[in-house]
Amino acid sequence: MLTSLLVKPGKIELREVKTLKPSKGEVLVKIKTALTCGTDLKAFLRGHPMIPMPGVFGHEFSGVVAEVGKGVQRFKKGDEIMAVHSAPCLECKYCKKRSYNLCEKIMWTKVLGAFAEYILLPPHVVRHNAFHKPKNITFEEASFLEPLSCVVHGIEPLDIKKGDSVLVIGAGSIGLLHLLCLKAKGAIVAATDINAEKLKIAKKLDADFTFKPETIETNLKKIASGIGFDYVFECTGTPEVWDASVNYVRRGGTVILFGGCKSGTAVTYDTGRLHYDEITLKGVFHYTPADVRKAYKLIGEEKLGLSRLISGSYPLRDIEKAFNKLAKGTGIKYAIIP
Repeated sequence: MLTSLLVKPGKIELREVKTLKPSKGEVLVKIKTALTCGTDLKAFLRGHPMIPMPGVFGHEFSGVVAEVGKGVQRFKKGDEIMAVHSAPCLECKYCKKRSYNLCEKIMWTKVLGAFAEYILLPPHVVRHNAFHKPKNITFEEASFLEPLSCVVHGIEPLDIKKGDSVLVIGAGSIGLLHLLCLKAKGAIVAATDINAEKLKIAKKLDADFTFKPETIETNLKKIASGIGFDYVFECTGTPEVWDASVNYVRRGGTVILFGGCKSGTAVTYDTGRLHYDEITLKGVFHYTPADVRKAYKLIGEEKLGLSRLISGSYPLRDIEKAFNKLAKGTGIKYAIIP
């Protein structure tokens, strides 16, 4: 089978490798669509600690079951399938506390390699986080299961109601997924980004307000009752933005720190602001099986219009073209079609 390998920053090679046979509990999936994401782009631009080079990458996908291993009951050859690339072990100390997204093994047992003709799903993913694709959705929409699960993990525990004011900082693919989910809840959503084209896309996706970061303070006086937003979602993973995000939320409001900063970086907050204004700062990471099920249901309901985030498609042989576009800030997500 053909697979794409990230051999060094900025360089992807297609290689012919042996198609693996599924062992007990495993499922071999013929990829129909794989989507690019921000993590993939970071790896393409400068490498990633979890993607050794040369290494396979890509983790947002859907496809058709090509073969099943012994003992697999839920799926058979020919089934249309959608899945995420990880699942908890259910055995570690964090899993015992039901903090499944913080499972000690979850990052080390995930499966990568969706930018290929086939991907082999391990037993723990097959058991907990793989689903039959509903007939009413496309493979492109089905491939949003993983990123949408991450967004659901941050949004669903909050009591966001119709009319609540929300600021989304960063209008990349994750920020725009937040926008779609928040609008579905009836929130009044403002989006900010340094990229004017992404702000135009946010506006097309029904953002109530869009503006550049340098005008946030000015816009606070016009919207959010002049007192600050009920919720702020930080989706850039930039320490300076983490620092500033607390300035935009109202007293008693909540800041969700979604974007992951480089390990070892630090931010500083005004203790008076946090204490006397009773601000909640919440980091969010990954997802639980319950989040994946909620995301699966959302996709099946077809209320979010996820396909609007796909800026185009490329065959596997042209995958590098897609990433070069993303590197220039062109487009949101691209569908790679083997």
